[in-house]
Amino acid sequence: MRKFTLIIPAVFTFLILFSSYGIAQDAEEELIREAVEYYFQTHATGNGEYLREAFHPVANLYFVRDDELAKITLEDYIAMFDGTPPDDEDRRVRTIDEIDFSGNAAIATITLDYPNAVYTDYMSMLKIEGEWKIVNKTFYLSPR
Repeated sequence: MRKFTLIIPAVFTFLILFSSYGIAQDAEEELIREAVEYYFQTHATGNGEYLREAFHPVANLYFVRDDELAKITLEDYIAMFDGTPPDDEDRRVRTIDEIDFSGNAAIATITLDYPNAVYTDYMSMLKIEGEWKIVNKTFYLSPR
């Protein structure tokens, strides 16, 4: 009978710790999603200033153009948006496909499904001073 009474508190302690871990994981994932939502707002509204909330100031965007590595700075990326929502906004779909993180490092896989192209974005993210920020974006463009 004594062994049974020792096991029950251990099981409850394990359940409480495991439950707390799951809640903390969910909270971190939600904060990552919030950062990505700022990125989505830029594409939906045409307002590049939302990118300042999503990206770290020294972030860059990397992609392949003509089989060569190409780079865009955050400031150059912001300048591509003129504050006008896209004409086909009602036909654009943006999804967060996957989030994976450990401690203060994360990766988010995102799809931008637009009438003329599908973009696959891989966002490298870090939690800096309590905030998740995109520090690098790599992407692939598949024209339609």
